[in-house]
Amino acid sequence: MGLTNHQFRLAARPVGLPRDSDWDRVEEPVGEPDDGQLLVQVIYLSLDPAMRGWMNAGKSYIPPVEIGEVMRAAAVGKVIASRNDRFAEGDYVTGPFGVQEYCLSDGRGVIGIDPSTAPLPVYLGTLGMTGMTAYFGLIDIGRPQAGETVVVSGAAGAVGSVVGQVAKILGCRVVGIAGGAAKCRMLVDELGFDAAIDYKSEDIRKSLRDHAPDGVDVYFDNVGGDTLDAVLTRLARGARIVICGAISQYNSVEPVKGPANYLSLLVNRASMTGMVVFDYADRYPEAVARLAEWLAQGRLRTVEDVVDGGLGDFPDTLLRLFRGENTGKLVLKIADE
Repeated sequence: MGLTNHQFRLAARPVGLPRDSDWDRVEEPVGEPDDGQLLVQVIYLSLDPAMRGWMNAGKSYIPPVEIGEVMRAAAVGKVIASRNDRFAEGDYVTGPFGVQEYCLSDGRGVIGIDPSTAPLPVYLGTLGMTGMTAYFGLIDIGRPQAGETVVVSGAAGAVGSVVGQVAKILGCRVVGIAGGAAKCRMLVDELGFDAAIDYKSEDIRKSLRDHAPDGVDVYFDNVGGDTLDAVLTRLARGARIVICGAISQYNSVEPVKGPANYLSLLVNRASMTGMVVFDYADRYPEAVARLAEWLAQGRLRTVEDVVDGGLGDFPDTLLRLFRGENTGKLVLKIADE
């Protein structure tokens, strides 16, 4: 075939923010697919806060990326050769293809997608793991009821922006917590949130007293740390907290900061539950169908932050997540469609 693949492999486990020295840039020939395999040219890479956790050693909900392995990442691509009965040359697919230009896959975890239904990056966002996380975390664990108050941290990010909109569709009052006036304006003016709190310039506890005077019924947490502690002081009786992520803690060189105000769970008969999207794999079609319906009806808006670069832009683009520079789902384009 004569193609050359470029990859990013994990060279060292980061301490704090990932550095250039934590990556090996590898170049190797592209192999031909064997029986059952397909060869995918990667077009869009999904960049997610969870990637930082995958770089760490130790027990987690998914095995860590080992030193010397291609960095794990979801992606969208095009099949350029196939000996797999499920996929044909020219098909567009999404799957765990990793941070590389080409991927030889056995088809596990690979899903065919239709670019005429939605733009390809949407299959990494609202119609991908991002949307699945928002949907199942909010609906199955948060169990929101019409009229309740839902608070979302990281609300201008990939998951948070979908959570808030779905909560509005379900009849809830929604308050988003985000960083910066521009993001807060977007949440209210474009995505339909009832209110937004700028954690960079506002006192979260005081603002929650104003925006959630009767308390918080559902808190969808993507941030952890001080933000979680602040919301814990404003819980309504029977509140449900969904622990989806804790981006404030991922690059800390200090021990993880746990909630000091956890006794509020006892006082308010509240619950705090961890959520991992992979647990709902057998129900993904349910979520995709419902989210796609809301998109088609114009009730749900998908927000992608697409960086048009190349594979070499991966390390710096990943850091945008932890600098708070992305709005919505962060995607790196590395090839033409």
